[in-house]
Amino acid sequence: MRISELARRAGVTVKAVRYYESLGLLTPDRLANGYRDYGEGDVRLAREIRALGRLGIPVERTRPFLDCLVVGHRHADDCAASLAEYREAIDEITRRIDGLTARRAVLVAHLHEAAHRNSRVPPPGRAEGEDPMTGYLSLPPDLPVPEDDGAAAHLPGTKVPHLELRATDGESILLDGLGAGRTVLYVYPLTGRPGTDLPEGWNAIPGARGCTPETCGFRDHHQELLAAGAAGVFGLSSQDTDYQQEVVERLGLPFRMLSDPAHGLARTLGLPTFDTAGLTLYKRLTLIVRDGVIEHVFYPVFPPDQHAGQVLTWLRANPR
Repeated sequence: MRISELARRAGVTVKAVRYYESLGLLTPDRLANGYRDYGEGDVRLAREIRALGRLGIPVERTRPFLDCLVVGHRHADDCAASLAEYREAIDEITRRIDGLTARRAVLVAHLHEAAHRNSRVPPPGRAEGEDPMTGYLSLPPDLPVPEDDGAAAHLPGTKVPHLELRATDGESILLDGLGAGRTVLYVYPLTGRPGTDLPEGWNAIPGARGCTPETCGFRDHHQELLAAGAAGVFGLSSQDTDYQQEVVERLGLPFRMLSDPAHGLARTLGLPTFDTAGLTLYKRLTLIVRDGVIEHVFYPVFPPDQHAGQVLTWLRANPR
């Protein structure tokens, strides 16, 4: 059949068909006069490309599905490579959602900052009289103390999952591949930025405020923690890697931060979370991982600015 008929039957444009050919997704026969000659198989492939496009899978990434049909499978997603492409597309959408959520939170914070700039009433998340550029380094008085709700009681003795997370140095870290020895993994909700407000009511949420002071504590005690037997230290939150990278650079952190925007640890380990301002965030806790198994859990964590010292004291009191 001619290209115009193929386009009509597949529900695409002639221009689209030519683009499919340029990518090698369609390879029609050539007649003696040089015209392209398409068959029923080409119609099926073009329809599949169109259907995948409606799912958000770009033309350039449809080859695994088309190859699956070409080798004789009934469905384009009967092959392992097709399933892998589904997963990649889902992960990409998740990253976009997380990125947009983070951008929304920043825009909301800027809105609050602008709306309260000339007001005597402090904006949400900030104590009265607190310096917007340095207040994130200190803790307001009378913060509510988090209670032990038992949400981490099941963790000691549990193996860490086979979960791959992106680190701030660009590498991917497998949690079950941390190696021998002890690793300190402190999990926190959300770090603030100078001049940017935290979510509304942040100070009133038990255990929410104090991520930056906690991180500074692990920075300042880093060498002591290693000397006390920790093979490594990681911070982990659901914030994206770009956001975490700013924290690493601004605070001069000697260790890497791990990003878990899809809340993989919450799913696989049952780590506790809380919701605020449209965000799902981790509750603050620290895992001591030894040879792939959670040896000890600090939960709840309070006060966060003294927590690194608490971990150091435990390591010294419990040598390997």
